[in-house]
Amino acid sequence: MTKILQRNLYREVADRVGDLIEHGELAPGERISEKQLCERFGVSRTPLREALKVLAAEGLIELLPNRGARVVKLTVKKIKDTYDLMAALEGLSGELACQRISDTELSAIRALHDRMMGYYQERDLAAYFKANRQIHESILAASDNEVLQEMYSNLSQRVKRVRYSKKMTEKFWAHAVKDHEAMITALEQRDSHRLGQILRDHLCNKLDLATLEGVVAFDDEPEAANS
Repeated sequence: MTKILQRNLYREVADRVGDLIEHGELAPGERISEKQLCERFGVSRTPLREALKVLAAEGLIELLPNRGARVVKLTVKKIKDTYDLMAALEGLSGELACQRISDTELSAIRALHDRMMGYYQERDLAAYFKANRQIHESILAASDNEVLQEMYSNLSQRVKRVRYSKKMTEKFWAHAVKDHEAMITALEQRDSHRLGQILRDHLCNKLDLATLEGVVAFDDEPEAANS
């Protein structure tokens, strides 16, 4: 991995460490080695520690008093609580988008949806996830509510490992695609009530992924004795 040379070093480092967490290179519950990351990114401990504070605020890691930091191990309850709030925000974003979306924005979302459907047919999961994310982000943007978008983005970071896990079943994938087709129809009809409900249900359905091995812990799972 290339060394980091940009300004705003701590934010760039935070993004890089976040990527390691998202892709499983830093596993849930794993202690973070400051020495190894400093060497990997070619930075000093100061920007790394600032980056860890950012990631702690975003819910990706937890800071341990006098013992460094470790990757958060999500629990089913924590994911459910987060999804409940995200579903409410995403539903609201759909309702607002139906009222405020421009024809240009709507055409762009339709094009993204068609592209995503092609990736689904090709079973290109990585490309599908990218287009999927862009669709949801575009609907959020069309809501024209910056506070909503900021709150949603912060919550989304906390459960990104679950939302975009590569361990998705064919049945779940087909159901998600059906939801997306209904979303586009409701958006094109400017049916705010329908789109809001679809978005709420669509996100809550993703809780089926919350018990993926290695991604979350059961609520009563004990912490390691010396953690």
